[in-house]
Amino acid sequence: MLSSKKKYIVNGNSGIKAQIQFADQKQEFNKRPTKIGRRSLSRSISQSSTDSYSSAASYTDSSDDETSPRDKQQKNSKGNSDFCVKNIKQAEFGRREIEIAEQEMPALMALRKRAQGEKPLAGAKIVGCTHITAQTAVLMETLGALGAQCRWAACNIYSTLNEVAAALAESGFPVFAWKGESEDDFWWCIDRCVNVEGWQPNMILDDGGDLTHWIYKKYPNMFKKIKGIVEESVTGVHRLYQLSKAGKLCVPAMNVNDSVTKQKFDNLYCCRESILDGLKRTTDMMFGGKQVVVCGYGEVGKGCCAALKAMGSIVYVTEIDPICALQACMDGFRLVKLNEVIRQVDIVITCTGNKNVVTREHLDRMKNSCIVCNMGHSNTEIDVASLRTPELTWERVRSQVDHVIWPDGKRIILLAEGRLLNLSCSTVPTFVLSITATTQALALIELYNAPEGRYKQDVYLLPKKMDEYVASLHLPTFDAHLTELTDEQAKYLGLNKNGPFKPNYYRY
Repeated sequence: MLSSKKKYIVNGNSGIKAQIQFADQKQEFNKRPTKIGRRSLSRSISQSSTDSYSSAASYTDSSDDETSPRDKQQKNSKGNSDFCVKNIKQAEFGRREIEIAEQEMPALMALRKRAQGEKPLAGAKIVGCTHITAQTAVLMETLGALGAQCRWAACNIYSTLNEVAAALAESGFPVFAWKGESEDDFWWCIDRCVNVEGWQPNMILDDGGDLTHWIYKKYPNMFKKIKGIVEESVTGVHRLYQLSKAGKLCVPAMNVNDSVTKQKFDNLYCCRESILDGLKRTTDMMFGGKQVVVCGYGEVGKGCCAALKAMGSIVYVTEIDPICALQACMDGFRLVKLNEVIRQVDIVITCTGNKNVVTREHLDRMKNSCIVCNMGHSNTEIDVASLRTPELTWERVRSQVDHVIWPDGKRIILLAEGRLLNLSCSTVPTFVLSITATTQALALIELYNAPEGRYKQDVYLLPKKMDEYVASLHLPTFDAHLTELTDEQAKYLGLNKNGPFKPNYYRY
């Protein structure tokens, strides 16, 4: 089915602030009390996806119960204990959230209805590591309806909705995740998914590459028996291409991140809406007239810039790629180097996928009350580790919002500790996640059912035909009616009437 593949290629007044001191709140970071046992602060400087912090609102905060889920003995209503979640009693709340999400995920529900009789994933044993949200739950239950067995962990330490994880565990899914995991918890949860007696996974669904990396390093024999890997993030895809380039990738992998439906809808349209939501929920700020610098003008950067410009913000862009830079200029944004505007901007947003885009030098030069946040996969873009020093004071002012205070009284507002803003501080549109989840499901079906020899030990792009199919499944939501080619028109263009309608090199 697949015909192409892609090789690795608020201004505060410091004088007034100084007069109002809350000594009990101002603690140096290295003196802040830590939780006993496994909740290690080492996660703050890790470059794994444990640093890809993200969470939406949950019914109960992780601090409500200090007992680690690993120390609890829980069973669902059927007596099953093969899971580890915060509180199985939250399952009813989670089930309601999943039912709401189903209403906004038409393609995935359509796929479930059309294919569940055929069971195209019968015999598939899928181990997954993604954000565990209501939308992911719809995907997991769809994979189950199509015949697959699933075991799941969270791809970062704060993304899990505890009530959704509980609902999945109640339904019989082995889920190992809770909001507020330590780094040790994170890897323990992944290992509990993988290392289970009498269960050999044959498919991987990953977001960030940590699950793939864990199996590759810890269980090489198991890795060799995997039929296929589906990866949806820039970071994870990059790690797959590195393995492929080194000749160490012994399994075919599908790069879902670079599919058209993922790039355009998840990265562009989703971020265009969720950037404002995340900023507004955490800071209550007004965007009109604010000066914002967006680092990176890929699909995520384009979405962020468009949203902020529409709200009346003055937007600057930094870029390394001359093509993206020219696009930014043609879209009406001023292209700058970060050093040129760092003293004057009110908000700094990173979305490059790189590391050390915002350094300690930049942070030192920022104006008082500058907001700093990240829309990339992990917190490596902002050098948060450089702020963990004795001379700087950290104040947690609300969930996911920290004031980092300099000795002279200047403070910056750091959101989500530099981790993924939209999933950390708000939510993302369910409809967009329907597109991504449907793409993931189809990629799993394709790799699992492909005859031997169709896919070699390499990284492949999603077939164009499959991209078009995902898009077509979502059109009925808008009561949209596609124009059909006549036989004469199809012959003139040299196309099949049913697609694909664009060559693989076409840029949408």
